[in-house]
Amino acid sequence: MLEQITPLILTYNEVPNIGRTLERLTWAKRIVVIDSFSDDATLEILNSYPQVEVFQRQFDHFAEQCNYGLSQVQTGWVLSLDADYILSNELIEELHSLPDHLTKDAYFVKFKYCVFGIPLRGTLLPPRKVFYRKDKAIYLEDGHAHRVQVTGDYGYLAGYISHDDRKSLSRWLQSQDRYLLIEAQKLLATPKSELSFGDRLRKQKVIAPIVILLYCLILKGGILDGWAGWYYAWQRTLAEILLAIRLIELERHK
Repeated sequence: MLEQITPLILTYNEVPNIGRTLERLTWAKRIVVIDSFSDDATLEILNSYPQVEVFQRQFDHFAEQCNYGLSQVQTGWVLSLDADYILSNELIEELHSLPDHLTKDAYFVKFKYCVFGIPLRGTLLPPRKVFYRKDKAIYLEDGHAHRVQVTGDYGYLAGYISHDDRKSLSRWLQSQDRYLLIEAQKLLATPKSELSFGDRLRKQKVIAPIVILLYCLILKGGILDGWAGWYYAWQRTLAEILLAIRLIELERHK
């Protein structure tokens, strides 16, 4: 089954992460990377792995980058990864043991969120559909993010992936500034009847940051993770505060 799987990764200035991700993919015969013209040493790291094939494309949307990546995949199955996704030993062993003919068209994988390599007890990151048949998949824009739409049945793999982003706080803040503007525009443009309960709370501005702080620390057990749990809780709370400020700004301009 491994020969039927191609890992697909998007990169842009991922020196702090990409090497650790590729170290867990040495089993792959070919790895497709779509790079958005990185100007750090990302390409040097990618080129040091013989099974990596890099395609450069100017970034416009995540979904378009991913769909372009799918067009470069030659196998029947895709393992879609971010540059900071680290496969666990359990998941690698599970991929090794998969039969040649799978009964599902896509599979969800659970995540463990890490802060500087320290896994947290619980996070806001749900299982994601990262392993799927290429010919049944297409990526769609979803606010500031993207999601893959796969035709057919889906299942779950038992192994997990660690989400372990080591990029600087400054880089994170730059990304959030871009993402949250798009997210705020989406929230304001979506009819209330179509919003989830969580998004309705976010539109209230004041409530969501408090709820997220308590959720991360208490309900998810972050307070038991020490400084790593507090770091994550503060980070997610700050993101909700920035979103609230963006919403206020857009509403006033409107």
